[in-house]
Amino acid sequence: MRSRTLAAVLAASAALTWAPAAHAAETPVVSTADVLPHLQEFQRIADRNGGNRAHGTRGYQESLDYVKERLDEAGFRTSVEEFEHDGAKGYNLIADWPGGDEDQVVLLGAHLDSVPAGPGISDNATGSAAILATALAVSEANPAPAKHLRFAWWGAEEPGLIGSAKYVAARPPEELAKIAVYLNFDMTGSKGDRQWLVIHAGAPATDVFERHFADQGIPTFDIGVGGSDHESFDAAGVPVSGFTNGIGACIHDACDTIDNVDPEAEVISTNAIIQAVWSVAGA
Repeated sequence: MRSRTLAAVLAASAALTWAPAAHAAETPVVSTADVLPHLQEFQRIADRNGGNRAHGTRGYQESLDYVKERLDEAGFRTSVEEFEHDGAKGYNLIADWPGGDEDQVVLLGAHLDSVPAGPGISDNATGSAAILATALAVSEANPAPAKHLRFAWWGAEEPGLIGSAKYVAARPPEELAKIAVYLNFDMTGSKGDRQWLVIHAGAPATDVFERHFADQGIPTFDIGVGGSDHESFDAAGVPVSGFTNGIGACIHDACDTIDNVDPEAEVISTNAIIQAVWSVAGA
């Protein structure tokens, strides 16, 4: 995530309050055991690849392979889209859950790359792990959502939202029009912040997130649009939402290790994402 953009937004954000909403009884609930192993694996990948998982590196490729293997085992239809940036190959991983109206796509995304300076566990292994745990919860519950579910792990976000921009640019307007909403998750388990910052752009999931957090007595803040891969979709006219839980203390540094993650915050975030999927996609 681009720290300057988020830091500026944080300074101007204001708390929101919402009335509680009922939760569907069948919506899955995950625990630390469902998310922490993914973060631990991303840390191990960085450790054996020079301390990072950056664009164009073996650490990024191994991160993508790890996620793809979990999704293939869970029954998703996966594809890898290649692009080039700054003389190196980059990759986006796309995973579709079978079924649902493909003219109404609910697309969830998180960037998978780190900066070269560190392993990027808060930024953004947390978002990647959160949507992976959500996808695996979908597989285990085996719902039949009214809308089509698609998940994406973007490459080269850190150099400038490159992967998501390449995805958008490669698609004609009529295909982008089929995306009912794009939900972005960049830093979902940062240690210390414990404040959830909702991308507020009028998308249907925005209210779902805010009500979900309000039900648990968690204040949210409006960050508008900016700072991560949702910008690529917003610029193309796709409705966007999503959230972050703050930038933490070690963004874009070697200290952004698994010790920089709050597991409880990561679980709170992941369950909010699952709630949104079940609500917005009609699962």
